[in-house]
Amino acid sequence: MSETLLAPPAGSGARSATSGGLLDLLGLGTTIRKYVPGSDVGLALGVVALLSVLVLPLPTIILDVGLALSVTISVLVLMVALFLKRPLDFTSFPTLLLLTTLLRLSLDVATTRLILSHGHEGPLAAGHVVAAFGGFLMGGDVVIGLILFSILLVVNFMVITKGSGRIAEVAARFSLDAMPGKQMAIDSELSAGAITEKVARVRRRELEEESGFYGAMDGAAKFVRGDAIASLLITVINIIGGLAIGLIRHGMAFSDAAATFTTLTVGDGLVSQIPALLVSTASGIVVTKGGTEGAADVALMRQLGGNPKPMALAAGAAFVLAVMPGLPALPFLAIGGLAGGAAWMRHRHPLRPPDEEAAASIVTHAPAEPPITDVMRIDMIRLELGYGLLPLAGGDNPRLTEQIKAIRRTIALEMGFVLPPVRIQDNVQLGAESYSIRIKEIEAGRGELRPTRLLVMHPKGGVPDLPGERTTEPAFGLPALWIEISTREEAMFRGCTVVDPASVLSTHLTEVLRETMAELLSYSETQKLLDELPREQQKLVADLIPSQISTGAIQRVLQALLAEKVSIRDLPTILEGVQEACGAGLRAVPLITGHVRMRLGRQISEAHVGPAGYIPLVTLGPEWESAFLDSLVGPPEDRQLAMAPSRLNDFIARLRTALDGAAATGEQPVILVNSSLRAPMRAIIERLRPATAVLSQAEISPRARIRTVSTI
Repeated sequence: MSETLLAPPAGSGARSATSGGLLDLLGLGTTIRKYVPGSDVGLALGVVALLSVLVLPLPTIILDVGLALSVTISVLVLMVALFLKRPLDFTSFPTLLLLTTLLRLSLDVATTRLILSHGHEGPLAAGHVVAAFGGFLMGGDVVIGLILFSILLVVNFMVITKGSGRIAEVAARFSLDAMPGKQMAIDSELSAGAITEKVARVRRRELEEESGFYGAMDGAAKFVRGDAIASLLITVINIIGGLAIGLIRHGMAFSDAAATFTTLTVGDGLVSQIPALLVSTASGIVVTKGGTEGAADVALMRQLGGNPKPMALAAGAAFVLAVMPGLPALPFLAIGGLAGGAAWMRHRHPLRPPDEEAAASIVTHAPAEPPITDVMRIDMIRLELGYGLLPLAGGDNPRLTEQIKAIRRTIALEMGFVLPPVRIQDNVQLGAESYSIRIKEIEAGRGELRPTRLLVMHPKGGVPDLPGERTTEPAFGLPALWIEISTREEAMFRGCTVVDPASVLSTHLTEVLRETMAELLSYSETQKLLDELPREQQKLVADLIPSQISTGAIQRVLQALLAEKVSIRDLPTILEGVQEACGAGLRAVPLITGHVRMRLGRQISEAHVGPAGYIPLVTLGPEWESAFLDSLVGPPEDRQLAMAPSRLNDFIARLRTALDGAAATGEQPVILVNSSLRAPMRAIIERLRPATAVLSQAEISPRARIRTVSTI
């Protein structure tokens, strides 16, 4: 790496390479590089040098160099401001304003010291730069010089500095006020899948930079204003102090003292005010640029000369002034002719708006049709809305997008898996008030909403006794009623549950996502989960993958857990269980999953504790347990249930009766079976009661309270 940094640039020649090698050989190369401009040490030394000028006297030669540097930097700042594409491209401008102001004030103090101490020696007492600027502006007349200098000071202080400071203040206020809305817009686009997480991070960072920039510009404008006030005070001090010193201490004549010290003071003020005027102008250009894109010259020419009618009217006004008596005709005729010619050219060749130019450029350079890979790309989660439901996802109150964002956050906290973004789009093939939820392009849920009504459900079941349209709640299939918004208070008074359409849709979407979460855990998402583990857990991943198990097998284990609503947030414990299973010689995914479930026993037990503080259980009697064990066939890693259909139907009927009886008492029991029977029993329950959990005896935590509510 060091060889790359120290290598000479292309075309530098053998001499530079030799000198660089000699410096490196002597150990001076790295030391010199620390102090070049652009390094942190160099900047610190520069600031210290500026502060030291305030107390240390400077020779005139160094003062001349400093004044020339101040003028050059101010011109550079102005040029950079003119060619800016957008204000955020110059985020260091507030800091630069402070440093240039400090530079000018330091030089003012240095020139004041020389003027008051050596002013009686002649016009060159404060250096050649001050003398040249003073002689040029005054032209041999002290009064004219003072008047012109005062005009420059007023222009800088009252017009440019004050105006740019006010604009910076308003821009900072508006930028901060608009930030929440812009942030919500980014979050909505991210939730809808219109942008990726990477693009959202970039836009959020740009928002932070924008607010910080305009806030800093609001404060930096005060530096320029204070600089103008300080220049005025320093000018008055130099003139009064110089006259007093020249008359009293050195016995100069009043006319000589006035001419000498006034010339030096005006020269000092001019060499300070010209850079201040340039920097103030640059500050005004930056803060007034606002949302205008592109360089200032391009924006001005496009907006001033884009329409031929204003230029034609301006040309007509110039011609009218040319024929008026007493006014010189030649200047107005020349300007009118130029404006008229420009208007004619613009009329012949109209300027297209930037949006049309961009669109034309895209049409010109874009391929005739999108790549086939873009057509084949599928959406992991897509919500299609009829045109009557589009206001739920947009408009002034986009509740749906906010709720989808909350759903993704909640599921991530509960299950340890960040769902892919949900893409929302309209579908003209759906009914106006219909919606469809698609997982990997396959419909997983469908329903209808009434966007101008509210959904009402009775807590004890049945249809509420209220006027409205009967329907079925789409997420759980409960009887419900669509009522008018004016009936809300009556429904709540009767103890009914009242839900708005956006919440109905988000609840349905949540249930669909919970049911299909295992499908949404892709290989890439599994790899991302492993990569985002803390550093102390990366050694476990390195020891486990790929020597003992593949990432694909880890994915299938996690999918098996998610399919039964087991959270994978405690991923380190899951990986430890996988490592133990592999160490015990288990290679089949079902066997590894069973071992991992035993390691997660405390978590699984806690998830099924009911309101009464215990786990309600439905157990198998010895007869049925023996029957199921005898019906298992195949190798241990792939046991299958081979029971007679009549016998199996008898068991299902008994199981349904037991579950219904427990539900009538308000219990949500789990089925407790032998470890060997858990997978076959889960396959039966998944078709009968998917929400009912099946646990093995080894998955019950020793500290968990249990209660058998029924035995089959």
